[in-house]
Amino acid sequence: MAPRFTRKRVLGGALLLLALTLGALAAAWGLPLPERLSAAHSVVVEYRDGTAAHVFLAPDQRWRVPTRLEEVDPAYLQALLTLEDKRFWWHPGVDPLAVGRAAVTNVLRGRRVSGASTLTLQLVRVLEPRPRTFTSKLIESFRAAQLELRLSKREILAAYLQFVPYGRNMEGVEAAALAYFGHRATHLSAAEMATLLAVPQNPNRRYPSPENTARLKEARDGVAQRLLDEGALPLGPEGARVVPETLLAEVRATPVPPRLVPFAREAPHAAVWLRAQRPGQGRLRTTLDAGAQRMVERMMRDAAPGLRTQGIHNGSAVVVDRERAEVVALVGSFDFFDTEHGGQLPGFATTRSPGSALKPLIYALAIEQGLAGPDQRVADIPAAYGTYAPRNFDGRFQGLVRLEDALSQSLNMPFVKLLQRIGVERFLGTLRLAGVTSLVPDPGHYGLSAAVGGIELTPLEVAGVYLALAENGHARPLKLLEEGQPRAQAQVLFSPGAAWLTRRALSLKDRPDFPERRRLTGLPSQVHWKTGTSFGHRDAWAAGSGPRHTAVVWTGNFDNTPSVHLVGAEASGPLLFDILEGLAPRERGMDADAVPPSDLTRVEVCAWSGHLPTEACSQRRFTYAERSHVPTEPCPYHQQVEVDAVTGLAVSPACRAGRRTESRVFLTWPASIRRWLTDQHRLLPQPPDFAPGCEPGGARRAPEIVSPGAGQVTLLLPGVAAEQQEVPLEAEVEGDRELSWFVDGTFLASARADERVWWAPSEGDHEILVSDDRGLSARRILKVRERR
Repeated sequence: MAPRFTRKRVLGGALLLLALTLGALAAAWGLPLPERLSAAHSVVVEYRDGTAAHVFLAPDQRWRVPTRLEEVDPAYLQALLTLEDKRFWWHPGVDPLAVGRAAVTNVLRGRRVSGASTLTLQLVRVLEPRPRTFTSKLIESFRAAQLELRLSKREILAAYLQFVPYGRNMEGVEAAALAYFGHRATHLSAAEMATLLAVPQNPNRRYPSPENTARLKEARDGVAQRLLDEGALPLGPEGARVVPETLLAEVRATPVPPRLVPFAREAPHAAVWLRAQRPGQGRLRTTLDAGAQRMVERMMRDAAPGLRTQGIHNGSAVVVDRERAEVVALVGSFDFFDTEHGGQLPGFATTRSPGSALKPLIYALAIEQGLAGPDQRVADIPAAYGTYAPRNFDGRFQGLVRLEDALSQSLNMPFVKLLQRIGVERFLGTLRLAGVTSLVPDPGHYGLSAAVGGIELTPLEVAGVYLALAENGHARPLKLLEEGQPRAQAQVLFSPGAAWLTRRALSLKDRPDFPERRRLTGLPSQVHWKTGTSFGHRDAWAAGSGPRHTAVVWTGNFDNTPSVHLVGAEASGPLLFDILEGLAPRERGMDADAVPPSDLTRVEVCAWSGHLPTEACSQRRFTYAERSHVPTEPCPYHQQVEVDAVTGLAVSPACRAGRRTESRVFLTWPASIRRWLTDQHRLLPQPPDFAPGCEPGGARRAPEIVSPGAGQVTLLLPGVAAEQQEVPLEAEVEGDRELSWFVDGTFLASARADERVWWAPSEGDHEILVSDDRGLSARRILKVRERR
């Protein structure tokens, strides 16, 4: 009976062991892993070269920098395993050989002199600290086996490197390398490796501090000696042949870190903003350049005291590498810790009115569409678009000006008119192609005031527009993070020729927005720029490009407090030029804009008007124009008139007989200019009237109603007499002939083309008609509503 009984006991024991094993496996798979294993870590924002720009505390107030096993110095990993866990790669969490060795050694010595802790067990103790009892050891062994079952060896080693303690609130080898040596753990010297191996054995008594210096040095040197004895002391980079004893002497001669190095806290606005943009990511490798970032921050910081005395408390800057379309510097405000003035807001991503900073885009679009050329004259006179009546910055108008001069002087009226011809939605669509995403999507939300600041963009978005201008009209998404994603295809905003002509206008140095200080110090070479000032002096902008960089500077107050000193040329312009000069290459290269692009051609134009010259244009010049939009309209201003030499009156071929005549050249002015000059009590010489019976025939163009504008709605103020709310009626015609005005079929008045007629409105829809002396006419519907 004994053998049968024995077999039953063996079988029962085997079944029990199997049940226990299955139960342990079920528990290992069913029980959750230690909660801290998934604890959030510090977020590290890096410069483009991989150095830390800003390190954030983890949510549990610990410095725990994300650690990637493949990025840790391999020599350190080998030394770690040699010192702490030689059989790490094959044991199941508990090393039975180490347990046996430790048991024998401790028994022979009569005290505990050796442990059997594996890296997996050490990781368990870090994740779930317990009292040092036998029960705790059993639980820790189970947890270690559970980790080995659920995770790969590389994941366990990476977790150990992430959580190993290094004193105070510091965990992980990456955090320790940054705090001890000021650099990452990717490349470590022998002395640094020995230090990082010594501290976790007694973290709070060995981390770098004046009181721990002696203990840390002794422990580090001891670790180095053990590594030497084990043949694991690193022999230098790439296996360089170094005598081990010599290397050990070098380690001992190397001072230990006397104190912790503060974690990087640079580029705070960019770091905080990017962390919010990419939640959950531990490392954010940016395109920011450490040198450029520090230089721009210093320039903004140095300018802050002077601007604060003028009531300007915030300023932001964006700098982009033109070749790669990468942001190399971002400044959100003068002082991140100025909580009184919202210093922590990321000004580079905050929408503000750009003032006149978008006029170059309108200029380029107008040239590309053939609406105007740089040398052509445009009208800068008062006009109203419903209730919107644009004015220039200085409140004055200049009459007829060259378009290039209108841009360099930042006149408003010419660009409002150009935007009307381009189309507001076309303009907004171009902005979106340039990467602008902050626009309100509702059609009709924006009007013609978008030309002069009635729109809001961020400095980053403005930088995208100016980068496209610098890169021949090709817009590329600005890159700020190295995420390994394919770059989006460039969008064509306008032609290279239009971009070149716009840059040429923006390169003129004799401009009203040229900073006074730069008149003495000069301007960096090959720079084109534009300034902008928003309505009410709330925003001052300067944007432009040098040979290698595009930069945008905004100054103002986040709470919209105005300041009379918030003028683009005065508050932001000097900073823009300082940044572009500071980042410009030291050597002067060839001007990239010296040769015009192939889509431009040279054409001869009237030197005064910019149109095709007629026989009356005595002075001519060559200019550049788009090949697809060469000027075709002859000069409308110079008029060659045959006059009676005695009376000075004009004659036509039909009445030339019997008279002594001569040819004279006169400048003729549009009726709208003549009306404006009359309002200014200024007169211009006009071509003479025709002699009696000498009026010419031929085709004429019909009058064109200028006021009221197309689609205009006039609002009547309640309680105010209609006679005090009169609407001006104006038209543009050839010459200075008589015009007759009708409202709803009823005759109102007759007047010369350069005169204005006034009408007292009444509520309703009214047909306005103007007719000249030959019956040519134009109509317009004016809506009149009572304001409620």
